[in-house]
Amino acid sequence: MADIIPFSQALRERTRTDHGSSEGAGFMQNLMTGKGTRDDYIALVAQHYFIYEALEAAAAAMSDDEVASAFITPKLTRLPAIVADLEFLLGPDWRDRVAPLPTTVRYVERIHEVAGTWAGGFVAHHYTRYLGDLSGGQIIRTLMQRQFGFETNGVGFYLFAEIAKPKEFKDVYRAQLDAVAWDAAERERVIDEVILAYRFNTELFEDLAAAKAAA
Repeated sequence: MADIIPFSQALRERTRTDHGSSEGAGFMQNLMTGKGTRDDYIALVAQHYFIYEALEAAAAAMSDDEVASAFITPKLTRLPAIVADLEFLLGPDWRDRVAPLPTTVRYVERIHEVAGTWAGGFVAHHYTRYLGDLSGGQIIRTLMQRQFGFETNGVGFYLFAEIAKPKEFKDVYRAQLDAVAWDAAERERVIDEVILAYRFNTELFEDLAAAKAAA
């Protein structure tokens, strides 16, 4: 019997708790409520650099994959914007001033392990990051602009110039998820990988908080 619940809906429902715990992590909560500092925001952007470097390398590796290629578009590419943000926030020597935190190292290793060879793994990490960027990321951008006086410099990561209507883009993305002919076992594997990706995000916020406390 065919699944009555579309995969995108099942994915959202099964990972809702994990997503919520990621969003609610203390470091991010402080940043969103005005208790964080400009340096806290910069620390977050720096970790994004390593994550998206890995994810977008995986996208290049999977560009000819029948399943993964449907989700890959330059409209989502974030790495150049992150580099521009770090140049603005830290200066031309930014690369010498950033380093991956322990969770980021494990997160990047996992992306390298599964996202460049397994379509389901690629889609799981792609979905977790980019749909989040198009959703809550827009709120983060507005709050950071308000708190730290940014215009577009410094928050370019959250600006998707080629996506005029994020909701429509996300609807198409979810329809693409529903159209993939994965069997039940593969769908479970993808859901498990999304849960793992959310866990990495939560643990990254914990690392950022610990690094701040130790500074």
